Amino acid sequence: MQEWIQKEADELLPKLVEWRRDFHRHPELGFQEVRTAGVVAAHLQELGLEVSTGVGKTGVIAMVEPDDPQAGSETVMLRFDMDALPIHEETGLPYASENAGVMHACGHDGHTAIGMGVAQLLTRHRNELPGRVKLVFQPAEEGLGGALAMIEDGALDEPQPAAAYGLHLWSRLPYNQVVVQPGPLWAAADMFTLSVHGKGGHGATPHDTIDATYVACQLVTALQSIVARNVNPSDTAVVTIGSFQSGNAANVISERAELAGTIRSFEQDVRNLLIQRIDEICAGVCQALGATYEFNIQNCVPPTSNSEAGARLMDGVANDVVGAQNVTQIPPMMVGEDMAEFLNRAPGCFVLVGAANPEKGFYSPHHSPTFDFEESVMPTGVALLAEAAFSQLALNQKDGEGADR
Repeated sequence: MQEWIQKEADELLPKLVEWRRDFHRHPELGFQEVRTAGVVAAHLQELGLEVSTGVGKTGVIAMVEPDDPQAGSETVMLRFDMDALPIHEETGLPYASENAGVMHACGHDGHTAIGMGVAQLLTRHRNELPGRVKLVFQPAEEGLGGALAMIEDGALDEPQPAAAYGLHLWSRLPYNQVVVQPGPLWAAADMFTLSVHGKGGHGATPHDTIDATYVACQLVTALQSIVARNVNPSDTAVVTIGSFQSGNAANVISERAELAGTIRSFEQDVRNLLIQRIDEICAGVCQALGATYEFNIQNCVPPTSNSEAGARLMDGVANDVVGAQNVTQIPPMMVGEDMAEFLNRAPGCFVLVGAANPEKGFYSPHHSPTFDFEESVMPTGVALLAEAAFSQLALNQKDGEGADR
């Protein structure tokens, strides 16, 4: 099976590049992927698949199954994210974004193209499938809750998948290296906002004011003590302030400051500690300096954690596709990914695929205005997920036959 999957995946490279560059030229933010979803849906319909659109607002789902599926056959889910980021592209590439201020700076354009390639390959061999494959093209992965929106819209219903698989192209990993591991791969991620309320006034009379900018500066510094002095050194945590907005004029003391940030963790008790200490530090600092505050936490994603069985299956698949020498494990990263929502309901495996090529300049970090990746790695993504689907369904079929006996 592996030989013909890899061969047909390799033959798809020109189309994968064409699709990916089209998506890259026309990036769309989360829940705005109207054009992208339309291109995906049209391709799936051309393949003769029954397609559901508007799932989770702009998501697309299609089912690949034999002409005569066996009663009670299992379903495996493959997921591909479609959204871009609010970043102004600075790559200078001929296929650079034509949508000012929006860019595919994380590889989701490649993921979507890979999904279209997987659909084409699996449809060609649908009568060889020992079950069903649910293809899920997800909107709004970048912190907007696209996975939950699709789940709430029935993405995991009728039929419910036995397992879920997905991948992320990664621009800082060696080309064609595949990271497969059980347990946590990426962290839980939450966003928060802090509004500091003081008393504005003239820049020449600070004694008549409560300077919200000054209070917020103290908070930025004090919040760094949480990881340094409150979290057990054997645990892993991040507290980051990514945005600071205050004031409009040089000679006016601001009455309000807005901070926004993120926390990352793997364990629930660590997450609870981070939230507790942010609130306590804000309360103490603001009370000492005469200000008030509002603290709001937005639950984003739980940890992205692979099941033992899913990682074991995917390890075998990756060994087939890229060779054992290119299959590795890494320390869990503090990146967040809402594939976690699917894995929590349909345990499987999410892998990273190395897409770096420093000699061509493909080594910028994700979410960078100069981000790009080595496109020739996309057939590897197609082969990994197509073979994972076949392998999972064959395993389920074998388990079912054993149960019948």
